[in-house]
Amino acid sequence: MIIDIHNHAYYHGYNAKKLVANMDECGIDKTWLLTWETPESECNPEVSWCVSRATPLAAVPLDATLEYIREYPDRFTLGFAPDPRDPYAINRLKAAINSFDVKIYGEIKLRMMYDNPDALRLFRFAGENGLPVLLHFDYEYESGKLFPRPSWWYGGGIDCLERVLKACPGTDFIGHAPGFWAHISKDELYKTASYPDGPVIPGGEVERLLENYPNLYCDISANSGLRALSRDTEYSKRFLARFSDRVLYGRDYYYNKHQEFLNSLGLDRDILDKIYFKNALRLIHES
Repeated sequence: MIIDIHNHAYYHGYNAKKLVANMDECGIDKTWLLTWETPESECNPEVSWCVSRATPLAAVPLDATLEYIREYPDRFTLGFAPDPRDPYAINRLKAAINSFDVKIYGEIKLRMMYDNPDALRLFRFAGENGLPVLLHFDYEYESGKLFPRPSWWYGGGIDCLERVLKACPGTDFIGHAPGFWAHISKDELYKTASYPDGPVIPGGEVERLLENYPNLYCDISANSGLRALSRDTEYSKRFLARFSDRVLYGRDYYYNKHQEFLNSLGLDRDILDKIYFKNALRLIHES
């Protein structure tokens, strides 16, 4: 079995039928279909153009995601992440859990510190209801443009993640994106590059946080996860074996590069099974 824990509705023109066909080609049994609720003003237009059902308040709204679930109920698991700054966010999430069987609070990708009181309250509510929380992190890098914004940052960085983990010990969190995976190595390349290269220096912040916070998991999707693991394959073999209970396979796109990479490492079948599906099922209480 293979579960892709990170994808979106109407991303790059993939309607439900096209996405299911792509899943079949890649041997993927189920996909976690995540919303992305963020104001238009916080959404990088160079990224958001690829989401055909975007609205002023959501790049990937819940109603678009529900269309896939209704058409292929056995192929998708629903994620929904209302903006914590919405005063009705908890009510909306509760209603979605009861009405649509939402299993994941994700993806949250917002220009705010994730340890603000409204966000922490919502994260705790998610944990009390058995939902893992998937967090996107990006550091501030100057884009060279002044409009609409000079940079695109999300989440507040690795220090903010640690504060969240401490503040919400009863909630499981899934780290994702460049601002998370740049910390696989114990260096400071994250300050100047979204996708650092070169050999990994053991003891990076990702490793340290996994050692100290049992409620942290890793989403290897997108270029961020793949490039982090690809930069030093010998290190990655040890990392994936050591933290096999905490790593989740995902794509955040439609290629098969993550599977090709994982399958090339010569990992034990038990390790691969955990990454491909067992950890995902356990996180949403279906194992």
